[in-house]
Amino acid sequence: MGSDGDGDGDGDGGDGGVCSEPVEGGRDVWSRGDSASSADHLVVTVNGILGSPSDWKFGAEQFVRALPDRVIVHCSERNVSKMTLDGVDVMGERLAEEVIEVIQRRPELKKISFVSHSLGGLVARYAIGKLYRPPRTEGAVDMSNNTVGTIYGLEPMNFITVATPHLGSRGNYQVPFLFGVTAFEKAASLVIHWIFRRTGRHLFLTDAEGGECPLLRRMVDDSEGLYFMSALRAFRRRVAYSNVGYDHIVGWRTSSIRRKCELPEWEDSISEKYPHVVYEERCKGNDDEMCEAASAESNGFDALEEMLVGLSRVSWEKVDVSFHTSRQRFAAHSVIQVKEQFLHSEGRDVIQHMIDHFLT
Repeated sequence: MGSDGDGDGDGDGGDGGVCSEPVEGGRDVWSRGDSASSADHLVVTVNGILGSPSDWKFGAEQFVRALPDRVIVHCSERNVSKMTLDGVDVMGERLAEEVIEVIQRRPELKKISFVSHSLGGLVARYAIGKLYRPPRTEGAVDMSNNTVGTIYGLEPMNFITVATPHLGSRGNYQVPFLFGVTAFEKAASLVIHWIFRRTGRHLFLTDAEGGECPLLRRMVDDSEGLYFMSALRAFRRRVAYSNVGYDHIVGWRTSSIRRKCELPEWEDSISEKYPHVVYEERCKGNDDEMCEAASAESNGFDALEEMLVGLSRVSWEKVDVSFHTSRQRFAAHSVIQVKEQFLHSEGRDVIQHMIDHFLT
């Protein structure tokens, strides 16, 4: 699964255990036993900036244990470590190529889902824009008997992002560790490329050249032969998991695709089973033009509002998470993913929430 895996999961040796097969560009994960042979649903996990496929080790193992005869989990490793600084577009191209290789190697696959953390959510959005096949060439029938496109011939099911900066990192409180100080935020936008190279330019929307819009703005439309929004719309579900606080890397607004005035009041917990899930909301797609009152939220930087409006044209399930009572709260950006099983174990219920609501 991850490059550091030994192929035996937790080494429990039972039918509920997990094994992994090293393959070029990643690992395929499945449950031991004959039941795995019927799995036809590919789940692709995507790591965040400076990450690795092992970041999803815990989540992948939980998925195949819970759905042993339904899913094959592929932990992408085409974009690891410093390769995540090459830009969202370059990373998206690599991920698309990797997914194609997996699909070609496994002809039994019929469905596909993506589960991505942080920057990986933007990379996955770019990749599906490359992989989308319009219904006129390859079709799939959804639950309403409407013809939709496919993701390289597979039926799109779940598109899940976890603490992803969908609106980028530019703007008030989009990167919480800058404390909302305008001077700090402006300075960051000027120097971020020194640290995070092309990826930094994309995140802070400073990559516009020759009259072009920033890449993240272009990714809320179908353009240049890339079907960014058509691909996103084709999935049965789109889900955004967000930290309401203590995530010092990705702010609540950008990860939940909301304006400040739309951030909900939340309670300590909405379920004993998911103690850190504090709010859930199903947002219908809205093709109407934005309301005038909300446009002021962009602070004069129209691309932010345009991205929000564009992404809101499709429906989203928004799941808000809080670790405010946890000893691990200051690592919320990693805890929500359970990046390291022992260090970030309090995020287990978030992974369980994903599995319990997963369409197979």
